[in-house]
Amino acid sequence: MSARRTYVVACLAGHGIGPEVTAAASRALAQVSRQHGFRIDEVHPPFAGEALHRSGHPLPAATRDATRGADAVLVAGATAPALAGVMAELDLSTRVTRSFADRGATLTTFSPLHDAADDATLDRAFAAARESTGRLASVGVSTAWRERVERHGSRHDGVTVTHVTLAESLARLAADPGSLGPVVAEQAVADAVAGAPALAGGRRQLAATGYLSATGPGLFAPTHGHAHDIAGQGVANPSEILVAAALLLDEGLGRRSAAVALEESLRGTLLSSRRTADMAGPGVAATTGEFVDAVLGLLPSARLDIEFALGVPR
Repeated sequence: MSARRTYVVACLAGHGIGPEVTAAASRALAQVSRQHGFRIDEVHPPFAGEALHRSGHPLPAATRDATRGADAVLVAGATAPALAGVMAELDLSTRVTRSFADRGATLTTFSPLHDAADDATLDRAFAAARESTGRLASVGVSTAWRERVERHGSRHDGVTVTHVTLAESLARLAADPGSLGPVVAEQAVADAVAGAPALAGGRRQLAATGYLSATGPGLFAPTHGHAHDIAGQGVANPSEILVAAALLLDEGLGRRSAAVALEESLRGTLLSSRRTADMAGPGVAATTGEFVDAVLGLLPSARLDIEFALGVPR
């Protein structure tokens, strides 16, 4: 757990449903941080369509400065063209994908963003495994990758490494996304491994992606876009940005207990009758605000008193 008590998070809401889902994430981050004894100070610089309307540029200099100076960056949608500019400003080395099933386990997959990032990625993956299940699955296709994983494993006591072929990993992750624990994947197979849970039948899949840096802030985003067609109606589903917020707490700020509490509260809400219109089925759907109210109502009961409790789903 981080010893710090105050963090700065740059929130890039942009346009479409971005402001609505960002507001939902802000509420969740404020409450979960307060309950876990730290504080998050948010900055909300203009971004994408909002910034273009206000200043004539989708990524003004002030927004670049705000993202570089933050401890973490939360983006409301993964499809804004201006996002590439934000990422270019940050020294990013590792991609981490969190796949979240409302009736199943959580899968966290680490992979390097470029050839020089293998060691940084393995350090993050082994740390995640040590703080959760004590096991790590490695998926790769080259002998060099396997040897590199073994070298790192010799330096990380308390973590059991299992080498899994690509075919085996895809079959196991499609059947049960949580069966392998945290996964670290060679760059060549990372997309296939991270996408495997989407093949699992009978479960609603949510996902968020983080891009981590060894020297500066990480960036975290849901997989959905800005959904202009439902913007401003109060019906947007904030589930994926809440997964992104939990990933930010965990891998971005080192606040694992808070991250797990938020994930478990979201899971409990998804299993209840409080569902937004896109997943409600017959009956009256919850608004965005009502759904978040339900998540926040479960946070006190989801709190962990032991920060590094082994066996907590990651």
